[in-house]
Amino acid sequence: MPLVRIDVTAGRTPEQLSRISRAIHEAVLAEYRIPERDYFHIITEHAPGQIIAQDAGLGFERTGGVVMVQIFTQGGRSQEAKESLFAAVAARLADAGIPGEDVFIGYVENGAGDWSFGFGRAQYMTGELAAPAR
Repeated sequence: MPLVRIDVTAGRTPEQLSRISRAIHEAVLAEYRIPERDYFHIITEHAPGQIIAQDAGLGFERTGGVVMVQIFTQGGRSQEAKESLFAAVAARLADAGIPGEDVFIGYVENGAGDWSFGFGRAQYMTGELAAPAR
């Protein structure tokens, strides 16, 4: 159950924002084989100039259309699985009109006890939800 935060510069249509979200979700579905309804995205729009994303010295230029993606999920996946997910997100966002240089992904891992899906309970720990298999 990844929680995905998506930060973009304001100005996209609701349809474009939905397409970005769906592209990322479809990549996660395909790569991590999670259930369709494990869909938890937060999209935040920022005024121009409030997202600063340079190239970390890699030698390319981003446009003003950068999409910053943070994926919060349980630990345990291999580096190969993470890299496969990164590639799938970039490919699906490219299909949605976002060039590769404008895709920035941060990946944050945690444990089963770090999630509550409602009612103030840690459902993975109480057994209400089965912890995702790897």
